[in-house]
Amino acid sequence: MYRNHIRLAYCGAALISLLVVVSCSPRKPLPPDAASPFTYKEVMIPVRDGARLQTVILTPRGRSGALPILLTRTPYGVPDKAPATMPEDLKALARDGYIFVIQNVRGRFKSEGVFSMNNAGPNAPNEITDAYDTINWLVKNIPNNNGRAGIYGISYSGFTSGVTLLNPPSALKAVSEQASPTDEWMNDDFHHNGALRESYAFEYSVMEEASKTKNTHFDFDDYDTYQWYLKLGPLSNVNDKYLHGSLQSWNDIVAHPDHDAYWKAQDWVHALHGTHVPVLNVAGYWDQEDPWGPWQIFRHAGESSDHIDFVVAGPWYHGGWSREPRGDKIGMIPLGQDTAREFREDIQAPFFRYYLHGDGPRPNWVAKSFQTGSNAWHSYASWPPPSAKSTNLYLHADGTLSFEAPTTQAEPAPHREYISDPANPVPYRRRPISPTYPGGDWTTWEASDQRFVDHRPDVLTYVSAPLTQNVT
Repeated sequence: MYRNHIRLAYCGAALISLLVVVSCSPRKPLPPDAASPFTYKEVMIPVRDGARLQTVILTPRGRSGALPILLTRTPYGVPDKAPATMPEDLKALARDGYIFVIQNVRGRFKSEGVFSMNNAGPNAPNEITDAYDTINWLVKNIPNNNGRAGIYGISYSGFTSGVTLLNPPSALKAVSEQASPTDEWMNDDFHHNGALRESYAFEYSVMEEASKTKNTHFDFDDYDTYQWYLKLGPLSNVNDKYLHGSLQSWNDIVAHPDHDAYWKAQDWVHALHGTHVPVLNVAGYWDQEDPWGPWQIFRHAGESSDHIDFVVAGPWYHGGWSREPRGDKIGMIPLGQDTAREFREDIQAPFFRYYLHGDGPRPNWVAKSFQTGSNAWHSYASWPPPSAKSTNLYLHADGTLSFEAPTTQAEPAPHREYISDPANPVPYRRRPISPTYPGGDWTTWEASDQRFVDHRPDVLTYVSAPLTQNVT
């Protein structure tokens, strides 16, 4: 329940000739952001090809002295006014003081130019050159900045942050890519090891490309999207019945089912071989969208020996470290502590504080990981930890799971089999399955209990004996 305060303003009333006359002097309205912790300014920043990019600048009130700039570049829209109160995900950063800048990427909302999904080159203009030009403009034109800029963001905004490592301007002093995609065919967003994630690819393409001026949610005519996709039939029906070839991303996805030159050209991280800009990579162990990219960026940025490449991994869904006020659970699983708040206060804020303010200690670790079970953060001087070793688990023909390899030499080898029926596919979430966008249970499905499919004849289950020692 929310309680609102009701304020009644009384003015003098006089009884004259049996008439009640009420006279109030109108109060001068306050500026729309007067109560906000920020002042608000919208500008159109020119980039090298003449396009102008819609950009919002939030400058903190009551701060003296020059402040660093923290930039986020997004396809999802910039705020149309200053926030009335301090957003939860900015509180720890705001205590140190930053000029927050949010920019729509080219071709989205009021930003000029043509939007191209995950455009990192090789030809300009692209997200690399747009970020370069934007940062240079900001440090030259924003009053009272200290000449240092950082860029950070989650998902697509993680991608626009990460690609700046390929050609960083001199003012860029810190990057935090968070859940950035790199290889959309291998294990980010649209595919899982080459297997197309049909619902996600379709619904995301619609959201970003159906309209320039809004995020569009496809209007399903069935409450259960499992049933909708089943009735859809072959992939070609998406264009034949609904999109009619209007979305370039969807057309490209369907046209390139294999790991061909199209996907390899988009895998921008292979052009990264070290970095001279400090980078904080952030990954979620239950990231349902981009579990691959942050680890690849961490490994490629670490090819240099400057020891400024860091990775943090926690018990989070996609962006849960920012979107959850506390992060004390993942789905229905309690974690015993506020992992998201701890990340923002104890990891992210000190990282930017050191590299953009020149204050506080330098990170003395390379990797931080939250260990579920013990529910504790651990710091490591390298990743993977030297004590870790590759270990095989074996699926046995009798339905058992163990660390012991099969020893039988029987011919033919024992096996289990099942029939997969495309007319009755295995659901990955409990039905009815809500759309990917907006909301629903999509965010936490990787941490959900999937034993609801155990009884199906096309699902094989393997169970181990009780473990005799802890497994990390």
